[in-house]
Amino acid sequence: MTYDLAVIGGGPAGCAAAIRSARAGARVVLLERGTFPRHKVCGEFVSAESLELLGELLVLEYRQLVSDSPRISRGRIFADGREVAAEINPAAASITRFEMDSALWTSCIQNGVETRENCTVQTVSGAEVFTIKTTAEEFKCKAVINATGRWSNLTGPATRSRLAKQRWIGIKAHFSEPDAPLSVDLYFFNGGYCGIQPIATIDNGAATRINACAMVRADVATTLAEVLRCHPALLERSRNWQPLTDPVSTSPLVFHPPEPVQAGMLQVGDAATFVDPFIGDGISLALRSGSLAAECLEPFFRGAYSLAQATAQYCELYDRRLARVFRNSSKLRNLLHWPKAVRKPALMVLSRSPFLARQLVRMTR
Repeated sequence: MTYDLAVIGGGPAGCAAAIRSARAGARVVLLERGTFPRHKVCGEFVSAESLELLGELLVLEYRQLVSDSPRISRGRIFADGREVAAEINPAAASITRFEMDSALWTSCIQNGVETRENCTVQTVSGAEVFTIKTTAEEFKCKAVINATGRWSNLTGPATRSRLAKQRWIGIKAHFSEPDAPLSVDLYFFNGGYCGIQPIATIDNGAATRINACAMVRADVATTLAEVLRCHPALLERSRNWQPLTDPVSTSPLVFHPPEPVQAGMLQVGDAATFVDPFIGDGISLALRSGSLAAECLEPFFRGAYSLAQATAQYCELYDRRLARVFRNSSKLRNLLHWPKAVRKPALMVLSRSPFLARQLVRMTR
């Protein structure tokens, strides 16, 4: 049996591509190495630009995830003894990956996508017709979308060559916090940072479920408890937290220029490139790139384009619509790596200029 499209990876990017392609009439198989629901290392911040798209992808019974999610209209940065606050307008939303991924997976099924869980892809070969070998079975398809994330056995050699000696890891857990502020708060320290965001009210409104998600060098910290001790204000804030989930972690975290096509596969989400997590646009870019890949493949499925034309269009539109976010996030990352003597005055200027702070937020949307 030959499918029109095989999507490898069932996260937001892969599900967006699968749903849009199935709705366009393509026969789609979605292959996922894990199972749902699951916790993933993620800030769980969905920017306003993609809330409408997420609502469109979800089937009706799950759309309350968007309508009922807490709105985040303020961001704060704590670094070098300074606090920089910025308005987030329009407001973003907090949606857990545990709920979102499961809802998107079910939406794939209800849109006619054939799904496989616990299905690890071993190899992808071919050109006009691709052959995908997994631990369980073999698939034939006319096109492949790689949505396996930042690092997998499908990661291309150009990205692998950028793996640095300094190992970066991501760590996340949920906690209960009394009187949590309704803002996304970023605590920067030498060797990493930790983001705190409210997810939902719990205990009849007496407390808030929060997500604590850190990106840190492995020589600085390897546990969330060690991360909290890296920033005095964060350590003080965390004293009244109660754990709600076990921590989950991931590595390696590798930054690289966008690679929208590799070995004949269209790449979406983190498989195309890994955006700086503190930007808060990772989920948004995953949904938008997955949807864009499906949009570019639709003429191919109808016989109006060759696969080469479809992939060329995807590369062009990816660069035009999405790549700017990665370029701007890289500039901000470099700013945070300035020497403290230079960085501290820059943060002081930002803390006194709401306009400049808002402009920084807009740069990454």
